[in-house]
Amino acid sequence: MKLKDKFKAIELRKKGLSYKSILSRLEVSKSTLSLWLRDIELTPVQIKNLLTSQEKGRYVAAQKKKLDRVKRTKEIVDSARSELPLLVENPLFIAGLCLYWAEGAKNPTESVKFANSDETMILFMMKWFREVCLVPDSKFRVHLHIHDLHVKKDVGQYWSELVNIPLGQFYKPYIKHTSLGQRRNILYNGTCSITISDKKLFRKILGWKVGLREFYNISPRSSTDRTEGF
Repeated sequence: MKLKDKFKAIELRKKGLSYKSILSRLEVSKSTLSLWLRDIELTPVQIKNLLTSQEKGRYVAAQKKKLDRVKRTKEIVDSARSELPLLVENPLFIAGLCLYWAEGAKNPTESVKFANSDETMILFMMKWFREVCLVPDSKFRVHLHIHDLHVKKDVGQYWSELVNIPLGQFYKPYIKHTSLGQRRNILYNGTCSITISDKKLFRKILGWKVGLREFYNISPRSSTDRTEGF
């Protein structure tokens, strides 16, 4: 009897019926039904049909918001990729873009991030952010990652003066414990992570990367023309 009920429950669920509707037709517990149907996936249409009027409103609004985001992203990416013929003659633009492509963040939160322990590279990228990306100083946030053997009282001030960003725009340093007994590099001042919370800039950099790839006709077999990752 239970096996027959299970097959019936699966059949009804695949037709898009709700748990409540299925329970009204079968004499089983909700926990048993959940166990039977946990691997049954509904189509987007079936999911939408099961929503209440209020939930449908939120669903439609969420879908519209998603489509708007995709549209805005594509517009920014397409605009940025079209700039390549003009920007490719600028050595600072090319060098900075390639460095960011290799070392910069590619996270889904769409924050622009670059981290390195090489002070010269950090200075170079700050120049790129300021002169090419036109990022105002007020938008920079800095996060230091330091091993406990390298903690120095003035390390924050050191990086602040180096990148010319006030300590008020620094996050609390992350200090990592190490099992080493002594410092191996007395000149080491930790890793400096630069963050710019600007989705538009993140998408623009994506567009530049696509444009650079197209400019030099570089298209790996696995490449797809997407607006995330590239």
